[in-house]
Amino acid sequence: MSLIVQKYGGTSVGSAERIRNVARRILDSHEAGDQIVAVVSAMSGVTNRLIELSEEVTGKTQNATEREMDVLLSTGEQTTIALISMAINSMGGKAVSLTGAQAGIQTDGVHTKARISNITPDEVHRLLNDGNIVILAGFQGRSPEGYITTLGRGGSDLTAIAMAAAVDAELCQIYTDVKGVYTCDPRVVKTAQKIEEISYDEMLEMASSGSKVMQSRSVEFAKKFGVRFEVRSSLNQQPGTLVLEETMSMESVVIRGISLERDQAKITIEGVRDQPGTAAKVFTSIAGANIIVDMIVQNVSKTGTTDISFTVGQADLANAEKTLNAVLPDIGEDVSLVSQEGIAKLSVVGIGMRSHSGVASQMFDTLSKAGINIQMISTSEIKITVTVGNDEIDDAARAVHSAFGLDDESAD
Repeated sequence: MSLIVQKYGGTSVGSAERIRNVARRILDSHEAGDQIVAVVSAMSGVTNRLIELSEEVTGKTQNATEREMDVLLSTGEQTTIALISMAINSMGGKAVSLTGAQAGIQTDGVHTKARISNITPDEVHRLLNDGNIVILAGFQGRSPEGYITTLGRGGSDLTAIAMAAAVDAELCQIYTDVKGVYTCDPRVVKTAQKIEEISYDEMLEMASSGSKVMQSRSVEFAKKFGVRFEVRSSLNQQPGTLVLEETMSMESVVIRGISLERDQAKITIEGVRDQPGTAAKVFTSIAGANIIVDMIVQNVSKTGTTDISFTVGQADLANAEKTLNAVLPDIGEDVSLVSQEGIAKLSVVGIGMRSHSGVASQMFDTLSKAGINIQMISTSEIKITVTVGNDEIDDAARAVHSAFGLDDESAD
């Protein structure tokens, strides 16, 4: 008998029919002899509707306290766990629903973006040992004071991975509306292939570079605690993509996949004095405004001044400009701020890059031949990222995907 944690996203439980389909899949897994903990999200559209309701009664979301928003949004998952448990029980199974707090998920108490600090799964084990299927609400936990807290976007993935680690599950299955992790977004690259297996590091780089299949925090947690997980479709019985520890054979694949992220913005601070502490002032102010910075490039100083460029999400551009304009006088008299919207990031990822040369030159040559201009370049041990125009990202992805031999030749 194996203990398996399964996670079902909002689209997988988006209607009464889909809830019954998920209930049947969970029950089939249990009847095959496995102990099952199923983590579920709110039905698709429910969370957005709850946010809209909060705006209707307060005027704006900002007027609602974060504590009450957590109480409100957590009801979406609680509705789903009750419905799935009812469906399983109506099919002759034995299911019990648990909220995050009831399952022993303790968080740091930061509302709307809490982090899991500890899990005490005693109640989960007790129910499993009594022959129950445990249906667990994702996305939520309990603060040290006993308040409901939520884990932020993608929190149900994190709940599943963390619970799998806590109960020492043999496998965590992440069920979604796609068949697995692909070499690139199949909506952009029609010839993209499903990846059979991928390392934690590769999955983490792809998640942080724009792949929306998994939340990066969840992948980090899985790597830290050695949780093997599989991304697969809830709409069929086909195997998905297995995410696990790196193996020697994985290095034979130079490029595992390509990620793209649209709607980025580039900010350049020109005429920055080349002296200690200047960059610290810039990025301390950005961090204080809770703005996430990705690529950072600084020019070589030849005249005592330099330029610093970095990327942020386009939605954060206005806030970043306001924040930086306030500190520019402290940076220098002739410092200026230049912003550019409408850029996108393209990343190639693969642990095989550690032992193979020529990846960067092939990528740059491919983009050059496609007539696509590179604006910024950033590298790590297993990833190369460039920025290009938003209107060029699809062509860039298709060209690079083909150049590295990732196309599925059998695709229509």
